[in-house]
Amino acid sequence: MSTSKIQLKQEKDFKFILRIFNTNVDGKQKIPYAIRNIRGIGRRFALLITHKAGLNVNDRAGDLTEEQIQKLVNICTDPLKYGIPTWFLNRKKDPKEGNDTQQIANGIDTKLREDLEKMKRMRLHKGLRHYFGLRVRGQHTCSTGRRGKTVGVSKTK
Repeated sequence: MSTSKIQLKQEKDFKFILRIFNTNVDGKQKIPYAIRNIRGIGRRFALLITHKAGLNVNDRAGDLTEEQIQKLVNICTDPLKYGIPTWFLNRKKDPKEGNDTQQIANGIDTKLREDLEKMKRMRLHKGLRHYFGLRVRGQHTCSTGRRGKTVGVSKTK
């Protein structure tokens, strides 16, 4: 009889679903791929914070201990303290505070909503387009983007 080279890892502390930043994270995936489910964390940022936390990229997210999860959370909330450059962050030169931050999960939604409301209050062209529900970024609107509105001209018999 030959023994199998594959060993199944059976531990009681493996978590199939992790809760990080109010987001369910799949524990069966590798760490960088799993934390990409969190809004505001992309491919490169996930890989970078995994390296900064001193974790193996090929480990599964369900094997993380509470201390390792807390280390990832700390790096995400204050990346400048861990040596991540400012050009890597997703919120540079915030108009209100004037600092560079990485917005994650609910924070990114809040900041986006605040920016849109500010544009609407200032009566900017972009803000008015948002207000009226029109295309904002210069797309053609004559023949496309007609969902929910009347389509074309209807002939009467």
